[in-house]
Amino acid sequence: MVKVDHDRLLQMLTRLQLIAIREQLDSLLDEVARRDFNFREALAFLCEAEVAYKDQRRIRMGTSIAKFPFVRTLDGFDFEAQPSLDPKQIRELATCRWVANGDSVLLLGPPGVGKSHLAVALGREAIRCGYSTLFITATALMTSLSKAHLDGKLEERLMHFGKPKLLIIDEIGYLPFETNAAHLFFQLASRRYERGSLLLTSNRSVGEWGEVFGDPVVATAILDRVLHHSHVVTIRGESYRLREKRRSGLLQTAHQTSTPTPGGQF
Repeated sequence: MVKVDHDRLLQMLTRLQLIAIREQLDSLLDEVARRDFNFREALAFLCEAEVAYKDQRRIRMGTSIAKFPFVRTLDGFDFEAQPSLDPKQIRELATCRWVANGDSVLLLGPPGVGKSHLAVALGREAIRCGYSTLFITATALMTSLSKAHLDGKLEERLMHFGKPKLLIIDEIGYLPFETNAAHLFFQLASRRYERGSLLLTSNRSVGEWGEVFGDPVVATAILDRVLHHSHVVTIRGESYRLREKRRSGLLQTAHQTSTPTPGGQF
């Protein structure tokens, strides 16, 4: 029987970068002995521990790089509160086949219906599936591109935002864009077209994007690329935040707050 020095074994595990097995060696071997695994079962058990460790580390790193503003999951989304939303469609999007294909997803609806929640949750699923992801608000994106354009570093910024397999741009239409924003956004959309996926959230319908970008012609060109391979999810419902305020009594319904005038008019 070949005897292996413990320190030598740890050195070999380090050299092979089997960090989980190295750090949990004694407990893993104790578990192997407890379950009376044969050699093949023991090897599979050790490999599973290493793969799980590397997956967790990869997901943590990917989540950190993505710069999500908060933690949200699909399990935490209240589908019953948004009956217009098809849970099957969201579960299909969670498989991230659309990311693999370089498609786009548009989440449209009024403020407070859960668009950002779903965007972050789907972004986390993309990371879990192994896709690099970056989250940014539309205002921050356009500010970054505009500054880079003025500084003569636009190509560098376009490369930065073109690199992730999935780029999530949140809150398109909440604040007006500055002059030339449409042209800068068009350059980014063109760079990512059929190469990387976009997930966009907006409180404005696509028919209003000409107004959002201040240039209907360029907005049409942007939508031509975004919508070519796309999945559009429209959420029609009440804001979660307003619903909670109403339940707590801080916000009354319209018929409660309206007071009739003497003439019977409101």
